[in-house]
Amino acid sequence: MHCGVPMSSAVVDSFVAKKSMKRCVADGEALSMPKRTYIDSNVLIAACRGEDELGQRAFEILDDPDRALVVSDAVWLEVMPKPHFEKRQEEIDFYAAVFEEAEHLKWCTDTLYRAYNLAATHGIAAMDAIHVSTALDAATEEFITAERSTKPMFRVQSINMRSIR
Repeated sequence: MHCGVPMSSAVVDSFVAKKSMKRCVADGEALSMPKRTYIDSNVLIAACRGEDELGQRAFEILDDPDRALVVSDAVWLEVMPKPHFEKRQEEIDFYAAVFEEAEHLKWCTDTLYRAYNLAATHGIAAMDAIHVSTALDAATEEFITAERSTKPMFRVQSINMRSIR
């Protein structure tokens, strides 16, 4: 368990160190480019709580050196306020480590308009539409969520949607 039970700063430091390392292909071949992956808020929450299989899968996604994590102001808004209010410092530190390492996308009005159109077209919940729209506008290769693949967000075909469930 990462956030529910005291987690040493070594776990956070290890996460940052592993994500910062570049992966080279053997025998001096070209440097492998990491897959730009938008991470939904529920993946961060699952990784932080991490006591079950879902949490383990979430942490493996975050810890994958072949991924360049992409998060947004929407993710930050969903995960950070409550741990601050409840003074859960280990959880704050975990999320902060992820945000430090990830590419952080800011709010954009055009993205919100696109989110509206996605929601209206596919029946997606507002915040899910904002996440998907942000990932699309940032041209990420993949969107990873802990939502079930039956959710309306999976109707969007213009990005590779993946559930860790």
